[in-house]
Amino acid sequence: MPSIQLKTPSASYEIVISSGLIRTLPSRLKKLQNGKPFRPFIVTSPEIWGLWGKQVLAAFGKESPTVLFLPAGEKHKRLGTVEGLLEQMAKAGADRDALLVAFGGGVVGDVTGFLAAIYMRGVPYVQFPTTLLAQVDSSLGGKTGVNLAAGKNLVGSFNHPLAVLADIDVLKTLPPAELRAGLQESVKAGVIRDPKLFRYLENNADAVLAGDAKALTHVVTASVRVKADVVENDERESGLRMILNYGHTLGHAIEAATQYKQLLHGEAVGWGSIAATRLGWMRGRISEKEADRIIQLILRYGPLRSFKATATKLVELTSNDKKNRSGTLSFVLPAKIGEATIVRDVTRDEMLAAAEWMLERMREQSAGSGVKKRR
Repeated sequence: MPSIQLKTPSASYEIVISSGLIRTLPSRLKKLQNGKPFRPFIVTSPEIWGLWGKQVLAAFGKESPTVLFLPAGEKHKRLGTVEGLLEQMAKAGADRDALLVAFGGGVVGDVTGFLAAIYMRGVPYVQFPTTLLAQVDSSLGGKTGVNLAAGKNLVGSFNHPLAVLADIDVLKTLPPAELRAGLQESVKAGVIRDPKLFRYLENNADAVLAGDAKALTHVVTASVRVKADVVENDERESGLRMILNYGHTLGHAIEAATQYKQLLHGEAVGWGSIAATRLGWMRGRISEKEADRIIQLILRYGPLRSFKATATKLVELTSNDKKNRSGTLSFVLPAKIGEATIVRDVTRDEMLAAAEWMLERMREQSAGSGVKKRR
């Protein structure tokens, strides 16, 4: 049973990666509370609960948890949703002994972590991510929050969970598109920090995409190690942690341009990563050979769905990115497979060129012609 300890100046917790963790959830919660009284509240979506709710309730037996439902989808990651959940908790009599469990994907995890940070000025919570993307990325590191109309994740807090329980079994019910989208975050981990993971994804794509438990356990564990290592060295994103935003600057712009309705988060990150890789090549920071390998792997774990937006609109939307500092946009570029760099002098013209090139690759994919050489 792979287990990784994440330690930061403000928190230390275990990330468990295994199968069958639903059965052990109640006992793990008791162990985490170390004898203190607690009342479990599970925050989930109706869809996820429909798949796994009976197993969760069977694990708890007569000590049934209170279940709070969050509608599925990025469009519900808003302050109004948080207020509704807060009211539900208050009506259910939740006090400072409440223990929240985020049982779902990235949206459920982000909202639950924020909910835990502000209810009665803070109650503990546990992450039980049910999507690959949440297991390898969003459930780790303590970032919580919601979106505004102006941009993604502009309201939130750093609030680490007591533990992260990544059950490989629950990935069996993931739709293929959700699995592929989540794998874009693992590709990202390989690009920015772990060339061995990158090669594993290249050499074992068939097994990974088929949902082989052994292959997925390897990918999840390696991806988690990358993020845990980065977070331990930069908890509050003052420097190194920014490399985790590879592909996310234009990815978030794509999500905003499509009103969070056309693509899954991982798909938007995939397209954003292609643009970032192109920009890295334009600046001479990465060789053409390695840039091609990155783009081919991103598309291997596709197909990434198409969307409607202009390069001008996408670049305009990056002005609302939360990584901006004093009007300067930080951009993560690959230097080679396994290493990324942060630049703060990307011009509008450069971003337009990279975004337009990415959109052309999208049009080629839609036409079934694949990715052409950049020459």
